[in-house]
Amino acid sequence: MNVRDIQTALKAAGFDPGPVDGVRGRKTIAAIKAFQQKNGLTADGIVGPKTAEKLFKGTAPAGARFDTPGTMPWLQTAFELMGTREKPGKGSNEAILGWAHDLEILSYNDDDIPWCGLFVAHCIGSQLPDEALPNNPLGARAWEKFGLKATPQLGAVMVFWRGSKTSGLGHVGFYWAEDDEAYHILGGNQSNAVTITRLARDRLVQARWPRTVPPPTGIVRLADKQGKVLSQNEA
Repeated sequence: MNVRDIQTALKAAGFDPGPVDGVRGRKTIAAIKAFQQKNGLTADGIVGPKTAEKLFKGTAPAGARFDTPGTMPWLQTAFELMGTREKPGKGSNEAILGWAHDLEILSYNDDDIPWCGLFVAHCIGSQLPDEALPNNPLGARAWEKFGLKATPQLGAVMVFWRGSKTSGLGHVGFYWAEDDEAYHILGGNQSNAVTITRLARDRLVQARWPRTVPPPTGIVRLADKQGKVLSQNEA
């Protein structure tokens, strides 16, 4: 089940998601909430099992084995932005500046300013409009107080220290997978781009989960050290 499937089903049910383009924009989120309200479901804009059962009449399209779950639209958005890169030299990538503009972070005007926190804020803010973001989302360590404390798992916001544990410096991204030495993090400003990068386990400070979505289910994905996902377990 992907965003295009959801948009097609919403349209067939009489709820306008906007263009059927695979983009989970504000109109699609509003249509999901309207569908949920009409069907006596929690209107959180997340197509979880109960919403999917109603929307697809018990026959939701099957995804690939390691698809990003439809209950994690922020992670879907992060994955779709893979490869987004800073503009080298003078000037900035207008897409990155646009994330700051949409979040009304007026002080951000150059993609040479670290943007790992901005990337996480964009993915969550654009997909979970009711979710409270940190007061300073550009600061990686500010995400230590975001949402709810969680265990490392698919979709979790993962906060790491940088330099030393007490430096106040850090990095933030999303859990994608793990191996026995490192977490594989889908994040921005990793080699100046949105990539999946291995970060040592002992650098982890906090794993956090949004408050406005269903509780985490503990999906852990094992990968080899080259990044290939090997297996998936759900607690």
